[in-house]
Amino acid sequence: MAARPEERKAPWLDAKAQPYIRIEGITKKFGEFVAVNDVSLNIYRGEIFCLLGGSGCGKTTLLRMLAGFEQPSAGRIFIDGVSMEGVPPYERPVNMMFQSYALFPHMTVEQNVAFGLKQEKLPREEIESRVADMLGIVKLGGMEKRKPHQLSGGQRQRVALARSLVKRPKLLLLDEPLGALDKKLREHTQFELVNIQERLGVTFIVVTHDQEEAMTLASRIGVMNQGYIVQVGTPHEIYEFPNSRFVTEFIGNVNMFEGRIVEDEPDHVTISSDELGGPLYVGHGVSAAPEAQVWAAVRPEKMILSREQPSFEYNRASGVIKEIAYMGDASIYLVLLDSGKTVRITQPNTYRHADDRLTWDDRVWVSWDESSSVVVTE
Repeated sequence: MAARPEERKAPWLDAKAQPYIRIEGITKKFGEFVAVNDVSLNIYRGEIFCLLGGSGCGKTTLLRMLAGFEQPSAGRIFIDGVSMEGVPPYERPVNMMFQSYALFPHMTVEQNVAFGLKQEKLPREEIESRVADMLGIVKLGGMEKRKPHQLSGGQRQRVALARSLVKRPKLLLLDEPLGALDKKLREHTQFELVNIQERLGVTFIVVTHDQEEAMTLASRIGVMNQGYIVQVGTPHEIYEFPNSRFVTEFIGNVNMFEGRIVEDEPDHVTISSDELGGPLYVGHGVSAAPEAQVWAAVRPEKMILSREQPSFEYNRASGVIKEIAYMGDASIYLVLLDSGKTVRITQPNTYRHADDRLTWDDRVWVSWDESSSVVVTE
């Protein structure tokens, strides 16, 4: 079973740890268009590091520069302390797994996996041994003689992974590796990928636009926007402590309340918000000027729905339930507040039979704890 993220080693917290991949001021231009803009980043041995962002943010371009398929316009890349300047792709200690998998349709599973080793002219016995070991690791034993069209999508994905890992690269780059799989298989394969990586100890850099995939796989995530890395952190840090409005809104679902600071103390902040229709109270200080415009972000699962009015005066608003989506494990409620703002609340379906279930057009109160808000200024 894969270790929980908080149980994985965190070399980035060790001041003495040396980065395994060091990216220094990398910029990539295509004509006048800047695809990657002055990115600096340290990635450590044994990490699964995810580059997360929307289409056109620069994440795949950055991955291709690591692989050597694109050359930086400025900046340098080091892998295991060695500069990659002028080093062609085939001489880098790197392998890359593409979204399409790019398997040879006329070759069997074992022939596909062995292809790179044969190109290196390794002894036949070593090739057979390494291929057998790798097929065992990705749980494809007994399928050696099958061809790609005889495999499921998940099995083809594992063949591509085995082919990428059998050459024992120091670094494996994965470009949207699970994008071709259906949702349930993708979720299952995410955990398999983590287990394989932890067993082999290879450093993974994964490019994805799928937030859930990044949260499941990554030891750390780099969120990209318009060629910049705007925040780096663990999944927990990215979700619970976003550093900007962009990251807050990009990661997961969130309710944003615009307002102005009316009280800013070291241990709390009070915000006046017309969108809430009352004051917000946040249980920590922020770095902002008096009367500054800010946004208080509250995740849907941290909000409470009730027919009863809360006893406290802050972080509450009344409204009417306008939409309900039953998702099985949870229900999503869209509540139109008296201020005119619509908020999203997620509640777990703890009980199969609820005698007092909330329904459409019910008047309710929405509230949350003072520790549940995050304040962002831009």
